[in-house]
Amino acid sequence: MILSDKTIRDLLDQGQLGILPLVDDQINPAGPRVGKQIQPASVDLRLGTHFLKLDEHNIAYIDLENPAKYISFEKEEIILPPHSFMLATTMEYIRLPHDLTAFVEGRSSIGRMGLFIQNAGWVDPGFEGEITLELYNANQLPIKLTAGRRICQLVFAQLDQEAYYPYRGKYQGQRYATGSQIYFDFENEQD
Repeated sequence: MILSDKTIRDLLDQGQLGILPLVDDQINPAGPRVGKQIQPASVDLRLGTHFLKLDEHNIAYIDLENPAKYISFEKEEIILPPHSFMLATTMEYIRLPHDLTAFVEGRSSIGRMGLFIQNAGWVDPGFEGEITLELYNANQLPIKLTAGRRICQLVFAQLDQEAYYPYRGKYQGQRYATGSQIYFDFENEQD
């Protein structure tokens, strides 16, 4: 079941769900609170200031057994060239309870401009950290991005019961854009 804005607000108010910082809501004199970030069935997340791009001029290829080489930088504003890929992070630090999962969707208005946004995998129950975003510019023109701008939305779904093994993986507690750590997967373990 996808959570509504009311349930999201209740979980935030009770401290069961964590999203920090979250822009204050607007007061609607004719009815309930109107969210700046909380939407009818999601929460908008904002672009942070940390980015990673593959160091493509200093590596011959990417493999799954070794760490990829990235160039890390912090900026308030970036230009994403045409047909290019970059990792970014959200401003918000997320904390999910053991009975809630989430997934990241790009905002429709951003997708209509040719910017594809994905997160680095499903957000598992028990995850805590900033969300690393995968940005791809499908255009022939560069796209200018500014930190603090709502860029994607987090959609929450209730599990039928609490996860037996909540997330405690290699990205737990991540801050900043985090590159692939696939080289830690069990397939790469030596006997």
